Amino acid sequence: MPEDRLNAHSTSTVVVMGQGYVGLPLAMRAVDVGYRVVGYDTDIHRVQRLAKGDSYIEDVPSSDVSRALDFGSYLPTSNSVDCAGFDVAVITVPTPLTDGIPDLSYIVSAGQTLAPHLRAGTCVVLESTTYPGTTSELLAPLLESSGLRAGIDFHVGYSPERIDPGNKTWTFVNTPKVVSGLTPASLAVVQRFYDTLVDRTVAVSGVKEAELTKLLENTFRHVNIALMNELAMFASDLGVDLWEAIDSASTKPYGFMRFEPGPGVGGHCLPVDPSYLSWKVKRALGSPFRFVELANDVNDHMPNYVAHRITVSLNRERRAMNGARILVLGLAYKRNSHDDREAPGPVLCALLDAFRADVRAVDPFLDDSDFPACVTRVDLSAEELERADLVVIVTDHDALDWDMVARRSNRVFDTRHRLKPAPNVEYL
Repeated sequence: MPEDRLNAHSTSTVVVMGQGYVGLPLAMRAVDVGYRVVGYDTDIHRVQRLAKGDSYIEDVPSSDVSRALDFGSYLPTSNSVDCAGFDVAVITVPTPLTDGIPDLSYIVSAGQTLAPHLRAGTCVVLESTTYPGTTSELLAPLLESSGLRAGIDFHVGYSPERIDPGNKTWTFVNTPKVVSGLTPASLAVVQRFYDTLVDRTVAVSGVKEAELTKLLENTFRHVNIALMNELAMFASDLGVDLWEAIDSASTKPYGFMRFEPGPGVGGHCLPVDPSYLSWKVKRALGSPFRFVELANDVNDHMPNYVAHRITVSLNRERRAMNGARILVLGLAYKRNSHDDREAPGPVLCALLDAFRADVRAVDPFLDDSDFPACVTRVDLSAEELERADLVVIVTDHDALDWDMVARRSNRVFDTRHRLKPAPNVEYL
């Protein structure tokens, strides 16, 4: 049984379903503490890269993958047969929105893959972000097609992922890990497993509470960012410096938490997670989740608002958008990250291109294939800055020379408040 085997890691096998931003760091940590790990992914190209010791995740150096392979403790695979004999399986597959509806097909596929390999006493944990009820109402019945009973013959739990790509301060190991189980016995097994991986676990009474925890965290951020984005629009029209107001409010030691406006939200959480909760509330209760719907509306339209402000800025200089040379700095959704999922930068570039602007972009973290077809990729240089009619700061990577941007740019529209106030700088 896993609860016995987890006391001797070298005798336990962990299957991690999905080798992306969540699954690969978890797999490497499990190897580090002594588990035998099977990294399962349906993307054959990913598996081939991992088999060569080549990591595509910024938080996992290729040297870590190579070392795990050399130890013989890590097997990347797309063959479901390799999942046989597991003691613990962790599902870290995507849960996207398709036409505004939660797409749980990856969870279904993972459950169907694991079910034939279930044995008495094994444990399956879902980490993928989803709405309350998914673990008990969807995953558990799928696993019970094995003929075993969830929570009785085998253990099922939910533990929301809290991976923040590129964050060097809060990592998988030192970020508290929320854990839950379908039954008290399942909770005990799930918690014991994660206690071997992270510094601190936080047990909650049920899987639905754990599922809601993740959605609550990101809905809180989503709504507050939307508040700042809408304030940014009003403050600009009123001639008020919102950024100074934010700095001033942040001096209050209680009752205020700092959030900042930006060109939109991106990544694998904020554009998706709150909508999972809104969809569930609407479907189960027939009521709209008005805060989420309003936040979606505000944040989704921020690239359009930025394009409008760019047009206004050019018009002040008697310059049309049509034919204007615009240099966009940063396309990833967050600073110092390779992640461009749902990022507002490419959306903004497409809008500018539709107005027939000459759009050029700089992002040292992204591959050529990540750049929109409508933009010309360039390196940051004094010449590019000087030739641009307008420089737009979308993602303020530390690797960019911001002193040069300030010195050499004719005009800058700064959506991140990266540059110091100057006559040629305009803020969101």
